[in-house]
Order: sequence, then C-alpha cells, then structure tokens
Amino acid sequence: MDELLARAMQGVDPDAPDAFLRVFLNLLALVPWTTLIWWNLFFLAGGALLGWWRGRTAEGVAWAFVLGPIGWLVVLRRRRRELPPPLPRR
Repeated sequence: MDELLARAMQGVDPDAPDAFLRVFLNLLALVPWTTLIWWNLFFLAGGALLGWWRGRTAEGVAWAFVLGPIGWLVVLRRRRRELPPPLPRR
C-alpha cells in the first residue's frame, strides 16, 4: 500500500490547490487501459454472439456493454424472440 501511495503522490505538492487532481491523474496513469479495452471488446463480441443466437443482438450488446460477462447471463436467461406467424396471402 505504501508503494501505491508513493506512486500516487509522486510529484504532488499536498498544499497545492490542484493536489487532488494531480493524485487522481497519477492513479489513472496506473490503470492498464489497453488491456481493459481489449477485454471490453471481447465481452461485447460475446454479447453480440449470444444476442444473435437468442434473436436479440442489440440487447446482447447493450447488456454486455453495461455488465460485461454478467450481461451474458442476462441474455441467456431471456427467452428466444419468437417470430410472428406469417401473414395470410390475399
């Protein structure tokens, strides 16, 4: 914990008015953004695939975007979208 605190406070004057912003930006710099974006794309593709399989592609993408892999479970719990019967010929 001391190492994380030291990295967050690196180059920050605690008495400066923008100290909170500097600490916040230092913490954001520690986040592995590239890895998180790739995982999010993987979850979106899985949600799209499961949604397509259940007849709810947009809903699958939306749930995967909001909840990640838990959104997959939401899509799987929903019933398949039934197609309406065909219209009678004239």
